[in-house]
Amino acid sequence: MFTGLVEEIGVVAELNPSDETGGTSLTITLPESSKLLEDAQLGDSISINGVCLTATSIAHTPVPSFKVGIAPETLRLTNLGSLAKDSRVNLERAVRADTRMGGHFVQGHVDTTAEIVRVAQDGNALTFRFAPKSPDVLRYIVYKGYVALDGTSLTVTKVDDAEGWFEVMLIAYTQEKVVVAQKKPGDTVNVEVDVLAKYAEKSMAGYLGAQGEILVKPILEGMVENLVAQAMGAHSK
Repeated sequence: MFTGLVEEIGVVAELNPSDETGGTSLTITLPESSKLLEDAQLGDSISINGVCLTATSIAHTPVPSFKVGIAPETLRLTNLGSLAKDSRVNLERAVRADTRMGGHFVQGHVDTTAEIVRVAQDGNALTFRFAPKSPDVLRYIVYKGYVALDGTSLTVTKVDDAEGWFEVMLIAYTQEKVVVAQKKPGDTVNVEVDVLAKYAEKSMAGYLGAQGEILVKPILEGMVENLVAQAMGAHSK
């Protein structure tokens, strides 16, 4: 579990599509002043561009670095496969019980990717418009709600379900701390919607699935009766 508050920006040293295990691995280097790996252990979860991955190797010299394995499913659902040497990535360690929840509950389980379709200056802020690859996720994205983009917890400033896009705004401070600010139209980001919205939907679906007709029918009938009564009252005057 993560908060969506990026701790540091790392640099891709290598994306190896066929490592010693026969799978894909990603090696990230950090600045010498980095504290990200101070208490890190093998097997720890680290979010890389919003993807929860397991540290399989950790080194502190000559520069801090760590390696993770990437499953085929992760490569299919995220933009990690498009990373290249020297690509910059958002990093966050798993949240601790005594950590302030400054962002929102982020699992590190990416739902889809989204393409940047527009970047607009608004004072010293930047407004980004995104078109998700899977438009179905828009039902979980609401005005002033949370969304995690490349692992960054951001507030939705506008959403258009019909046209299939949503927007967020990056203030000047955030622009200096996350990789999204450096991206351009045509680039992609990893998208994770608010998991609480998914639980709410499933709970309501289960509840209405069993009693939907019983609950909804009288409500609709009452609405129709009220509309008819209002119409007849208007005609009788």
